[in-house]
Amino acid sequence: MMPAEPIAFPPEDHDHRRCMEAMMVRVDRLCTELRLRLTAQRRRVLEIVAESHTAIGAYEILARLGGTTRVPAPISVYRALDFLMQHGLVHRVESLNAYVACAHVGGRHPAQFLICSACRRVAELESSSIEDAIAAGAEAASFAVTRPIVEIGGLCRACRPVHA
Repeated sequence: MMPAEPIAFPPEDHDHRRCMEAMMVRVDRLCTELRLRLTAQRRRVLEIVAESHTAIGAYEILARLGGTTRVPAPISVYRALDFLMQHGLVHRVESLNAYVACAHVGGRHPAQFLICSACRRVAELESSSIEDAIAAGAEAASFAVTRPIVEIGGLCRACRPVHA
């Protein structure tokens, strides 16, 4: 697993084109290794989700897919998102009912998200100490964790001065 960005929100002036190109190289490699069928529509949905570090809803994805041509059925977007989530390429941010591209492409893994309530930018963390705390607490409660996802709301560095 190669982190695409430092463990934080990327700076405003980061080259997102390079960020996205690097992610798509990892995606293509993973799909080749696992013999996954990344159809044109699945690829386009992933590209739309990965266009920024903000969460995007399914109907906004649908609108961007349609463009000037015929708008596809909503079920086709949800099927593409299900495929992308199943293979660790996107995450669903439950609290926003939206999706973000996975910063650590490939496979299911515990996810921790910092979510800016002002701009909807999402930073994906990979903290073993958070994972360990969840595992220890669950074990003490005789609880089997099936979805170890943590969503933390707040304000990112760019939005803090504006909303202080």
